[in-house]
Amino acid sequence: MTPELALKHIWTLAGCDPVVLHSVSLSGADPGLPSVYRVGSLASATIAATGLAAAEYWRLRTGRRQHVSVQMRRALAAFRSERYLRIDDGPPLVLRDPVTGFYETRDGRWIQLHTNFAHHLQGVLRVLGCENGREPVAAAIRNWDGAALDQTLADEGLCAALIRTPDEWAALEQAKAIAGLPLFEIERIGDAPPEPPESSPRRLDAGLERPLAGVRVLDLSRIIAGPVAGRALAHHGADVLTINGPHLPNIAPLVIDNGRGKRSAVVDLRDAAGCGTLRGLAGGADVFLQAYRPGALAARGFGPDELARLRPGIVYVSVCAYGHTGPWSQRRGFDSLVQSASGIAWTERAAAGCAEPRHLPCQALDHATGYLAAFGAMVALARRASEGGSWHVRVSLAQTGRWLQSFGLLSEGQQAPDVSLDEIGDCVASVQSEFGRVLGVQPAEELEETPAFYALPPARIGAHEARWT
Repeated sequence: MTPELALKHIWTLAGCDPVVLHSVSLSGADPGLPSVYRVGSLASATIAATGLAAAEYWRLRTGRRQHVSVQMRRALAAFRSERYLRIDDGPPLVLRDPVTGFYETRDGRWIQLHTNFAHHLQGVLRVLGCENGREPVAAAIRNWDGAALDQTLADEGLCAALIRTPDEWAALEQAKAIAGLPLFEIERIGDAPPEPPESSPRRLDAGLERPLAGVRVLDLSRIIAGPVAGRALAHHGADVLTINGPHLPNIAPLVIDNGRGKRSAVVDLRDAAGCGTLRGLAGGADVFLQAYRPGALAARGFGPDELARLRPGIVYVSVCAYGHTGPWSQRRGFDSLVQSASGIAWTERAAAGCAEPRHLPCQALDHATGYLAAFGAMVALARRASEGGSWHVRVSLAQTGRWLQSFGLLSEGQQAPDVSLDEIGDCVASVQSEFGRVLGVQPAEELEETPAFYALPPARIGAHEARWT
C-alpha cells in the first residue's frame, strides 16, 4: 500500500470528489521508521486527507482551491509529537508509569499492562495481590495463565491485553465485529437546514484566512487520539474548547503537546450544574468531539441523538478503542493495548527475532485515528454546508489497526534507522507558555494559501472559562 492508494481509499470511502486528489502531492516512501508495518503510508495518507478536507472547506468559503503537500518524514514526526516534546530545552518527558509494559505469564504467554493512570495501577496491584514495582508485578504474573489474567483484568475494568498472533485475534468475536465495519463512518442522524461557512472569514494575526474560522469545537477527550483530532481542527483555525472533568486523570506531557491551539475549561458532569453548562456550550457548538467508551456520555444525556435534538446541525464525533460494536466495545483500551491484542506487537517481535513483544515505533493507531476523526468532522461540516443535517462520525483504534495490517509487511523494515529530534529540526518550533518554552512538532500538512499553525500556546487544564469567545 502506497500513501497515494491509502489516501484514495480514505477519500473514496467518504464519498468526496475524486478530482480533488489532483490537488495533493505526497513524497517519501516506507520504511521511515524501524517497523515492518507501513507506518509512513498511514501517517502520510491520514494527514493528507485532513489537509485536503480543510482545503475543501476553505474552497466552500472562498471559491478558491489550493494545493496540499505532505512529506512522509514530516508526517512521521507528527505521529511522534509527544516523543519530541521538550520544555525549556530539558530532557524527554516521562510518558509512562514504570509498571506499564510486557510480562511473561505462567503458561509462557505474554501480557501487557497499561498502568499510566494511578487508579488503573492500584487496581492491577489489588488483583495481583502484590506491591508496586516491576519485579513484584512480574513475580505475581508468573502465577497466572495469560488468558485468565487478561479476562480477569478486563472484568475489573482495568487495562491489559494478552499478546495474540494475528490469527488468534482474527478468531475472536471482537475482530469479526471490526471486520464488518468500514475504516470510519460518517452518518446523517437528523435533519437541519444547511449552514454554509462564513463568506468573510475572521482574519488572524498573520492576516491569513483560516479554513475553519468561526467553527466551534467542544473537545471532550484525553490522552492522544481524540486530542489529536481537536488539535488538527485547531491548527486549521477552529475555536477548540477542551472540557475536562475535575476528577479525571491526565498525563501532563500529553496535555501540553495536544493542548496547542486550544482553550481549556473544567466542567463536572457528575452534577446538574455541570451538565447544564455543557448543554449550553453544545448548543453553540458545531462539532462535539468525544472519546468516552460507547454509551458513557449518552447515559448522561449527551449521546449523538440527544445532541442532534439539542443542536440541529451538530457534527458529533465518537472515538473509541475497540469499536462501537462487539463484545469488547465496552473494554477500556489504548493504542499500545490494541497493538498487543490484534497481533501487531507479536508480528514486530517475530520480525525482530526477540523474545519480548515489540510495539510500533510510534503511537500510530492513536495519531491516525485522530486525523481520521478530524477528517470526518470536516467532511461532515462540508455536507452540512451543502445539504444540511446533523452528522455522526465514528472511528476506533481497532478499525485503524486492522486497516494498517491490510497494507502488507516490509521484510526488512526494522532495519530502518530511528529518527532523533536533531534530525527533524525543521519540523519543530518553540512557543512560550505557562509551562515554559515548549518545543513541539508543527503541522505536517502544507497548504499553499492557508498554512496550518497553532494560534494559541498550550494551557493548563481549567485555564479558561467554560464559554465561547
